Amino acid sequence: MALERFFRRRKPQGESRDVPELWTKCEACGAQLYKKEFRENLLVCPKCGHHHRMPAQERVAMLADAGTFQETTRLSPLDPLGFVDTKPYRERLRAYQEETGRKDAILGGTCTIGGVPAVLLVMDYAFAGGSMGSVVGEEIARGVERAAEEGRALVIVAASGGARMQEAALSLMQMAKTVMSLDLLAAKRLPYVSVLTDPTTGGVTASFAALADVIFAEPGALIGFAGPRVIKQTIRQELPEGFQRAEFLLKHGMVDRVTDRRRLKAELVQVLRHLHPGVPYAPGV
Repeated sequence: MALERFFRRRKPQGESRDVPELWTKCEACGAQLYKKEFRENLLVCPKCGHHHRMPAQERVAMLADAGTFQETTRLSPLDPLGFVDTKPYRERLRAYQEETGRKDAILGGTCTIGGVPAVLLVMDYAFAGGSMGSVVGEEIARGVERAAEEGRALVIVAASGGARMQEAALSLMQMAKTVMSLDLLAAKRLPYVSVLTDPTTGGVTASFAALADVIFAEPGALIGFAGPRVIKQTIRQELPEGFQRAEFLLKHGMVDRVTDRRRLKAELVQVLRHLHPGVPYAPGV
């Protein structure tokens, strides 16, 4: 019994201290991952290659050249309908803002990507599921206008559950707004590259995300308008294996390339340098 008491864990005396959790688990294969190495690997599981969802700020750091990103997204959402479900929309917005540290579901600004001047817009799934409300649509339209005025490429990283129901028709109107704004880039022959991540669904997929000159997708990303379960229940048929995943869409011509996140910036730079009219052509780049 004395030996058992010796090895028995004792609670620390006095005030408890917060001990950082050093390990996490892959949500796909269950492998135990050291957090520091996991983040250095851009949240891609080294065991199975599963791409975990990445915070918007980390995506900006991954794609923009160091020290070049200047944030331009500053708009705050309103509650024009006075929407209330289980709680008021205003309360939900405050909670999301406190949780994410940003005003709405998008982070954007000017930067260079591999030396190419660009406007980079990244949707934040942590904010209301990346839903597209009036602010997201307006920030995208303003980003397009800025790219056209300043001769920059446009890169949008999409991650969204679709339209924001608390804004009803005002949210749906953003589909038309974002699509029409893209004509400004086309008129000046400036490149627009879309990066589809998990998930990209609803009105985002049905508007600006699918209209780029080049469309990248991350491995395994769910991409579609309605979810597979809804489609299956509607058509009452079994869906093909891998339906609405990035690889399935690549096979059927809906995306141009499925690219591992760890190679994404290099391939993105290659595309931008080839397509941007103001960047000298460099063979082999």
